[in-house]
Amino acid sequence: MSRRIEIELTSKREDGTWTWRAAGAQQPKGVVEDSVVPSGAQVKDVVRAEVETDLDGTRVLSIAAPKQKAERSGMLQLLPSEKPFEPVTQQLRKKGGRDGDKRRGPRREGGEGRPRGERRDGDKRREGGEGRSERPRRPFFEAPPELPQRPKPKRIKPKRVNVDAVLAELPEAQRAIAEKVLNGGVPAVRAAIEEQNKKAVAEGREKVPAEGLLQIAENLLPRLRVAEWRDRALSAETIIEDVDLRDLRSIVVTADQLVAIDEPTRALVAKMKQALVVRQETEIRHWLEDIEAATKVGRVVRALRLSSQPPKAGVPFPAALAVQLVDATVLGLTVDAPAERWITLLEAAAFSPVHAKVLPPAIPPVVSDDLLKTIVRLGPLMPQLAALFGVAVDPKARAPRPLQQPRPDKNGKKRAADVNKAAESKPARAPKPAPVAAEKPSEAPVEAAVASEAPAQETAEATAGE
Repeated sequence: MSRRIEIELTSKREDGTWTWRAAGAQQPKGVVEDSVVPSGAQVKDVVRAEVETDLDGTRVLSIAAPKQKAERSGMLQLLPSEKPFEPVTQQLRKKGGRDGDKRRGPRREGGEGRPRGERRDGDKRREGGEGRSERPRRPFFEAPPELPQRPKPKRIKPKRVNVDAVLAELPEAQRAIAEKVLNGGVPAVRAAIEEQNKKAVAEGREKVPAEGLLQIAENLLPRLRVAEWRDRALSAETIIEDVDLRDLRSIVVTADQLVAIDEPTRALVAKMKQALVVRQETEIRHWLEDIEAATKVGRVVRALRLSSQPPKAGVPFPAALAVQLVDATVLGLTVDAPAERWITLLEAAAFSPVHAKVLPPAIPPVVSDDLLKTIVRLGPLMPQLAALFGVAVDPKARAPRPLQQPRPDKNGKKRAADVNKAAESKPARAPKPAPVAAEKPSEAPVEAAVASEAPAQETAEATAGE
């Protein structure tokens, strides 16, 4: 079926054909014969064409001649004036009173020239300009000054230096098994063998002998784990002063699971443990300094949220800093503060170390529905606050989870709302450490080791003897 579109004639070839494309776009495009193009057409002309599209592309069936602009008759002709040109100038009146302005005459008594704040008959405004609006003004909060942000810790990016060295020493038949061990341990090798055995039975071939391959995997596992750990530790050593505590803590915890390590590896383990102690002390000091600085400048919500995220679990919170944080929080919970301010402060204080000590002197005269819902939700963590509002707390009620802050992206508010809705029915949990990114599993088949099963078993026995 044909359709009409606007096309642009892009060029004319030596053989007489024209190239074209859709007006304002790159596609569709093609070539049209000169006989179809109307006479008088030029390159870059936009014309109306009838085209047909099929599997071979888009073909131009016909092109309508461009419309010619009709000349208008009876139009007036503008003749230049013979008078000399005289520019027009203007002078703006100065701001202020009407001194010197003689056009408006003298001021009237009791009119526009009366003193400010003086009432006239029938004027409902009070003296001094008060009472212009019966609606009470919202209290104005001046934003506290911003605090400098500390640089984010660096995550480790391990390189496969030691792992590749171990793989290079292995026979070609065992490298496929070693790759499986690196990405999933012995269970990954067992699963790969079972999958290949199912395919072998379906195709009428013999099964892969699993005992010898599993023995090889068990013997290679300690060496590969040590090599993998050394790659991560050496990467952390290059950024030891700025490394993320989660990565450094994971390296130290994994070091206790290594077996058959040599002296250089033992020295590296001791260095990682000492670095963890130093990094934890530094992060704790920075953590307390940031909380104190945020409290002093009035960033109470930020200080409360920082206090709920210690660098190390079980770190005692200083009593003096706790008193400052409680006083700053209670100072913001005034009776004339809006409900949004109460909700923000209480959500941040409920998960901080001072949640049991926050108790405002009085409640607002009007408690909104959102504020009451917040009190009910946070009741298990702040029973003293629930009692102040007259809310009964179930002793068996589970502690709520902190609400996620909405993200500024397109779907951030919707996702945060769903998570917050689910958080109301789940107990609070400690944040899980970030999982270590696993490398992509190798696609090399395990069958490569089957051809040399007997020599592989001898190598496995020799490896076990080491």
